[in-house]
Amino acid sequence: MNVLNLVSNEDARFFQQQTEVLERRGVECATMTPPGDHVAREDVTERSAGDYLRFVPQVISESLEGYDVVHANYGLTAPAALAQVRLPVVLSLWGTDLMGEYGWLSKQCARYCDAVIVMSEEMADELDQPCRVIPHGIDMDRFAPRPTDEARAELGWDSDKRHVLFPYPPSQEVKDHPRARRIVDRASDRVDADVELQVVYGVPHAEVATYMNAADALLLTSKREGSPNSVKEALACDLPVVSTDVGDVADRLDGVSPSRVSDDDDELAAGLADVLEDPRPCDGREAVRHIGLDRMAERIEAVYESVV
Repeated sequence: MNVLNLVSNEDARFFQQQTEVLERRGVECATMTPPGDHVAREDVTERSAGDYLRFVPQVISESLEGYDVVHANYGLTAPAALAQVRLPVVLSLWGTDLMGEYGWLSKQCARYCDAVIVMSEEMADELDQPCRVIPHGIDMDRFAPRPTDEARAELGWDSDKRHVLFPYPPSQEVKDHPRARRIVDRASDRVDADVELQVVYGVPHAEVATYMNAADALLLTSKREGSPNSVKEALACDLPVVSTDVGDVADRLDGVSPSRVSDDDDELAAGLADVLEDPRPCDGREAVRHIGLDRMAERIEAVYESVV
């Protein structure tokens, strides 16, 4: 199988993992990105409509080079994928491309694609047309529990404090860093220890597991998500998660203890305080064992075969 991948951000770690594991299975993956710069400041796109229009003839030309499938990763690449008419098109929607400003475009393009992949059942409901739910997979070898003191020593974190991990840039409005700060402040009033909000982003993916094992909890305050990898990676490390009810988080945390899902700030603060007052691992690893990278790749490859 020879696949032409179109992607708005080829540096997205889950996209890189996706292509790497598919290639290990014998799928040949080529990647194209639209002209212009994807990032102006942390994950804020600067591409114009003109950049995406210039992308169309490039994709049409490249699609003649012996590919079997065009895989549009992220909704804004779908028009270029559909502009070529020789090859079947698979569209993967990541979350904000369906739930955000350009969701209307993703929905319209999805109607003309041969197969559509979404990350969660919530996204499937929003799309409201035939699709496959295949969440991004997790590297279960890299994301695994290790001693907290060891991880904190490696990072230089104070072992006497409580540490809450917020793994996103504060500038990403959809992640709602101000709300995270408010919840941590409320929770810290209920805890007999110093609490520190660790805002971590831009570190090599290989190091993220160390931060997760050094923390007492992961806090997610996003306004919308698809199937956030940070939650699945935290669960793979047995790190408790406190989160707003977005994407598939409630399903992921169902039966996992300790954890908390709510859209109420007081409940989120109470759930976080519970974890911080008595720090302990959750039992999340078993809950995500079935969404490893190999299983994800197997399912995506099956989609390719179905459209070819």
